[in-house]
Amino acid sequence: MDSINYFFQILSSFLWGWPMIVLLLGTHVFLTIRLRVPQRKLFTGIRLSVQKDKGAKGDVSQFGALATALAATIGTGNIVGVATAVALGGPGAVLWCWLTGIFGMATKYAEGLLAVKYRVRDENGRTYGGPMYALERGLGMKWLAVLFASFTALASFGIGCTVQANSIALLANETFGIPTSLVGLLVCLLTGSVILGGVKAIANVCTILVPFMALLYVIGCIAILCMNGPYVWPAVQLIVQSAFNPSAAGGGFVGATVMIAARYGIARGLFSNESGMGSAPIVAAAAQTRNPVRQALVSSTGTFWDTVIICALTGLVLVSSIIAYPDISYADGAALTKVAFSKIPYIGAPLLTFGILTFAFSTILGWSYYGESAANYLEERGEKREVRRGSRFYRLLYIVALFFGSIVNLDIIWNIADTMNALMAIPNLIALLLLSKVAAQETKKYLWADRLDDEMEEG
Repeated sequence: MDSINYFFQILSSFLWGWPMIVLLLGTHVFLTIRLRVPQRKLFTGIRLSVQKDKGAKGDVSQFGALATALAATIGTGNIVGVATAVALGGPGAVLWCWLTGIFGMATKYAEGLLAVKYRVRDENGRTYGGPMYALERGLGMKWLAVLFASFTALASFGIGCTVQANSIALLANETFGIPTSLVGLLVCLLTGSVILGGVKAIANVCTILVPFMALLYVIGCIAILCMNGPYVWPAVQLIVQSAFNPSAAGGGFVGATVMIAARYGIARGLFSNESGMGSAPIVAAAAQTRNPVRQALVSSTGTFWDTVIICALTGLVLVSSIIAYPDISYADGAALTKVAFSKIPYIGAPLLTFGILTFAFSTILGWSYYGESAANYLEERGEKREVRRGSRFYRLLYIVALFFGSIVNLDIIWNIADTMNALMAIPNLIALLLLSKVAAQETKKYLWADRLDDEMEEG
């Protein structure tokens, strides 16, 4: 087992090294230019996300699809992950993380567009889509589509399931003394009550849970920034300066370099918002939208909320706290986060605990749909997209895996999950780059020609 764990640790480190970071960030920049900076339409996307596209085909509302995608992407990485980036890469990592989110909006836009463009319906009228359908229908690469679906199905049991359940169980045990087995059983019951109802039930819960948990966390961050008021602007200056001159941070950050700051900041941003990974477009394809560009704009706002807002606020809280309280140890990302939030009297620590618990649970819900959709794709038969009745089996297996994840050590699962996530990204990036012309044509047709209200013809 140690040998297997070591193998996946090495493979994961290689896959998430500089080649992957350059490929992902390069795709972000390329699509930003090719699609004529779709980030400019951010407020249009926000407006569309809260409007119902009446009469449009799909399984869930555009906001429901966005909330489900955010449920999967807004996780413990937004809290502890950013702190780890600061601890390892210095304050400048926050700026690199933020810039990754800005450019990543173009990739998330293209993913959502292609997902709707190439989505299909099964014999019961349910909608399915995502990179596997873009690869098969748009590029004729069925074999690569199968690989993507396989990696996604496997990844869902890792990063979206067992590791999240483990985080919840350990935190509940450390904070409240509840046995991990009991926590695992509770997580199974709560998850089962939602996911057994399918994508509509998941979306309904996420539309309530995601705005509530995100708003509460943002309010907590703003409260800390108010307490750190005199140090907020110096924190902004330090973040910008140390992004290009890490020695400006001083102290224990003197050993950092621009490359280290960029590496950890970019990697944290990419992993946090999942732009380019290919997960979010799976649920974007189920949205009730009259044309691909409308949902593409809505999808792009997910990266904005996840990285440009939440990760940036977290980073600003951490850096301003380091300046305000020089005695804080920033060597441990998790410890740094706890100390920063404990500065809020009485409710700081419980607020952080609640944030981590709800973020992890929402990730479980979102990834359950990703994995189920991938499993369904692997089961499809015939031109009518007939699907075997494997959905219930997958959901039950997912619930069992949650309990398993709550009670065991997951070092090897983390490494396997990271590997599967990287392997997901490669086929998805191939689809994005090779179908960028299609994305550009659709953008020109609906967005730049001011025809967002036109309906597309679905094949």
